[in-house]
Amino acid sequence: MCAVLVIGVVGTATNALILYALVASKQHKKHVLILHQNVLELFTSFFMVIIYSLKLCNIYLTRSVGYWLCKLLLSESLIWCGTLASVINLAAITVERYLKVVHAAWSKTKLRNWMIYTAMAFAWILSFIVDIVAVFPTHTVIDGACYSSAIWYNETAKSIYYIYNFVSFYVIILFIFIFCYWRILIVIHRQAKASHNAA
Repeated sequence: MCAVLVIGVVGTATNALILYALVASKQHKKHVLILHQNVLELFTSFFMVIIYSLKLCNIYLTRSVGYWLCKLLLSESLIWCGTLASVINLAAITVERYLKVVHAAWSKTKLRNWMIYTAMAFAWILSFIVDIVAVFPTHTVIDGACYSSAIWYNETAKSIYYIYNFVSFYVIILFIFIFCYWRILIVIHRQAKASHNAA
């Protein structure tokens, strides 16, 4: 727990510094998705500090305050919200880079700011929905302690959730990374070859 707390402190400090540098250098308007990635990492790191500080205090949970502390903080739901949103945003960055390199002409005329902002909002909304579906029904307070993923409607629901999570946030994301960066490498290789032949 102490190691995770240290990681959270370092992550909060470094991401805050990077955000400051992006804003101070006026690069935040040019690289909106990169800025958003740092905001997500800062959000996750900050709540990592808060949540693991509370866990180290070993608070005995009672009544409605204990219930909400368990559901919102000690369940690590906010950390996972930030993490899932970060993964989705990384996929959005990858797709944006793919469009700008592989379909440069199309992206100059068709890729609009509202599309990028929609992708950013989608990252937050989907991560909160996935987290709420998994956290609120399955976390509970027993004898003053918060238990994560302790209560499931049935084993089928639990299996469906874990399969969905694996396919959505590992398989599909990995496919996007491999496909987009492979195509980017092919285009860059062709451009380098063409410029070499021209020279």
